[in-house]
Amino acid sequence: MGQSASTPAGLQIRRDVIHSHRSQTGSTTSAIYPMQDSIFQEILDEELYDYISNLPDECLACIFQSLGSGDRKRCSLVCRRWLQIEGQSRHRLSLNAQSDLLSVVPSLFTRFDSVTKLALKCDRRSASIGDEALILISERCQKLTRLKLRACRQLTDAGMAVFAKNCKGLKKLSCGSCTFGAKGMNALLDNCSSLEELSVKRLRGITDGTGAVPIGPGLAAASLKSICLKELYNGQFFGPLIIGSKNLRTLKLFRCSGDWDKLLEVITDRVTGLVEVHLERLQVSDAGLLALSNCSSLEILHIVKTPECTNEGLKSIAEHCKLLRKLHIDGWKTNRIGDLGLSAVAKHCPNLQELVLIGLNPTRVSLERLATECQNLERLALCGSDTVGDAEISCIAAKCVALKKLCIKSCPVSDHGMEALAGGCPNLVKVKIKKCKAVTLEGAVWLRASRGSLAVNLDTNEPENQEASIGEGPQEVVMEVPPMASRSEGPNIASNSAGRSTSFKTRLGLAAGRNLVACTFRRWSSFGGSSRNN
Repeated sequence: MGQSASTPAGLQIRRDVIHSHRSQTGSTTSAIYPMQDSIFQEILDEELYDYISNLPDECLACIFQSLGSGDRKRCSLVCRRWLQIEGQSRHRLSLNAQSDLLSVVPSLFTRFDSVTKLALKCDRRSASIGDEALILISERCQKLTRLKLRACRQLTDAGMAVFAKNCKGLKKLSCGSCTFGAKGMNALLDNCSSLEELSVKRLRGITDGTGAVPIGPGLAAASLKSICLKELYNGQFFGPLIIGSKNLRTLKLFRCSGDWDKLLEVITDRVTGLVEVHLERLQVSDAGLLALSNCSSLEILHIVKTPECTNEGLKSIAEHCKLLRKLHIDGWKTNRIGDLGLSAVAKHCPNLQELVLIGLNPTRVSLERLATECQNLERLALCGSDTVGDAEISCIAAKCVALKKLCIKSCPVSDHGMEALAGGCPNLVKVKIKKCKAVTLEGAVWLRASRGSLAVNLDTNEPENQEASIGEGPQEVVMEVPPMASRSEGPNIASNSAGRSTSFKTRLGLAAGRNLVACTFRRWSSFGGSSRNN
């Protein structure tokens, strides 16, 4: 903080120097130079002066807010004033919500009395806080606007009801793996009239059968803009809330059981301003997509692993939702969405900027239409397709002028496809190739060397080494090629495939000699399992 010159050791040294100087000069010098002592005194006073003490609390708080968590903790140990200001200026807090948190809640929130964003997370193997601790927190944090609950299994409907009455200004709620039920959720919706975002995952307390209580709409329905439901056995109990949220713009449904077609029909009949919809592992068919097509303002749509959706459903979306900007489709290898549906998207959605196709088999027919008619397409991902080969990549390279990022995974693409990319897509800045067996390290190096501003990421699986031990799995080769500083250093691109083939090794050697490539090899052991991103 610029106070190193004012440390006790530094001040003592200065005092010794001044005292020594005065002793050596004596009274005669003082008489000759009467101003000298006053100058030394001014210097000493200036060194002793604490400038931080005059800094307003608001300025010091702004400085603390620009620091990381560790630095803030260290600053709070400097003095009592800093401790107080650091606590009062902290608006975000994340706590380990185990049962023993109850005993420290009073002192904790006496120090952090301005918290507006709170996360309470508990290990699933430990006992979490109960109603008493949550109520005590709500009494100390009545200005709370965001709350995240994770694995707080001891919370009940009664505790949530009291919390809702104390924190009526709540704007965002996210809860996962909790056990309170519909009554607690309804209490929140009835009291928190400013609630804008609601995310619920694995809420165990919602039960069906006799005495089942529907959720919503409540006072929060007028302000809700985003609803996300994940892994709910009784997710359709939130139907009244979704239907009553007239200003809803984002709806995300992940792995919620039940038939959603009829509910989507009612939802889209009442809520027509939806801009973003995610449907993942849901029992929904073309009837549900037809209902969604009533939302003419739809811009983002994810259809992931919904095997009953076909070309007809996608066609109805494309014809009525012409503002579509982002489209993600995971066909789950069912081959029910293909050229017909994608061609409709190309025809009716000229504003498309991002397209992700997983487990589909589009041919050159639909890809060429997409590349030609969607002139704003900047991000494209083609994964797990048996029909996307070099010809399709060549088409994309020739037609997708605005494309900036391209991802190709588990497709029959070879080095010839990389050659096509070298001469096309003038705005391309990043290419990621994963598990494309016919794309070699040399091909990726050549692509990178031929385009100075292009970043190439190659991730492929090599055959297992015959000399490896039995316990070893396949070897994964990852090559990350950063962009070059200047494009002029790269070799010229051959005009045809024959020319490229004859000078391929020469180009590769040149690139390697100039240290254009950074390669990293990772070896990992696998016992047949696979991992999947969130």
